[in-house]
Amino acid sequence: MIQKRVLSGVQPTGSIHIGNWLGAIRNWVDLQDTHDTFVCVVDLHAITVPHDPKKLANETLSTAAIYLACGMDPKKCSIFIQSEITAHSELCWILNCITPLNWMERMIQFKEKAIKQGDNVSIGLLDYPVLMAADILLYDSDLVPVGEDQKQHLELARDIAAQRINAKFAKKDHPILKVPQPLILKNGAKIMSLTDGTKKMSKSDQNENSRISLLDSPDLITKKIKKAKTDSEIGLEFNNPIRPEANNLLNIYSIISGKDPEDVAIECKNIGWGKFKPLFTEAMITALSPIQNKYNDLMNDPYELTNVLKEGKIKAEEVSQETLKKVKNALGFYKGS
Repeated sequence: MIQKRVLSGVQPTGSIHIGNWLGAIRNWVDLQDTHDTFVCVVDLHAITVPHDPKKLANETLSTAAIYLACGMDPKKCSIFIQSEITAHSELCWILNCITPLNWMERMIQFKEKAIKQGDNVSIGLLDYPVLMAADILLYDSDLVPVGEDQKQHLELARDIAAQRINAKFAKKDHPILKVPQPLILKNGAKIMSLTDGTKKMSKSDQNENSRISLLDSPDLITKKIKKAKTDSEIGLEFNNPIRPEANNLLNIYSIISGKDPEDVAIECKNIGWGKFKPLFTEAMITALSPIQNKYNDLMNDPYELTNVLKEGKIKAEEVSQETLKKVKNALGFYKGS
């Protein structure tokens, strides 16, 4: 049976936090058992905003190490670095030339980030959804795991494939690019901030206490959980709209402890925050400990990591060049001798 192909990735800038892990990476680990899985470190996306060149390479390797530490298995999936596959940039340029500008101007995340950057906003920030489309379409992805906030970007990739490439350049019943479908991961798909239960946990939040990073020490985890926003009610509960912090922390606790939400609801029904936070802290430290140990082993002796990335690059190069060739042939580029 041919497995459906899945493509995922995260940026290497900023610390990968439990929202990235519980909402995305943990689910990729499960998908690699049933799908042909490609996972990349999207370092080209990382430079759409100001970054530190001295840190980018190390952060890129660190992100790849976290993939492995979280359970991504190179025997089951391909792990690679985006910038090492030149087809990403080449296909992005081709897609740029056929994507209407007004499609880009309606992208919500550009509008939000552009406000923050003001006059310094880059063309790359406007254009990165086209690069994301190139990422997805290069690998003939059947499915793309996305959260609700990324659905618009996947829709752009689908529109580019269907309306701008296949409709204009493909022969009848022979599409050039596969039109991918969204894979909405519901369990733990949206982890909220520790300082505001109505906002998604984010790398870009200026408040470090809003998130727990996968590499945070036990002491730091303890401090952040102690400072996590709570309310004055006794007894914690799920799905109360006026208690978003209770819902968020119970949801995280349920996932990292491996307990059913129903059991967590009973366990925490009559306890206060003073008793819950130590339980939550212990569960968090226990859950992150094996990830941190594996990560430290990889970074202290990077031979395994380097080999994994080399193998992933070979597979990604093979698949991406095949797709790029189809697109270039369809658009009439010179084929050479």
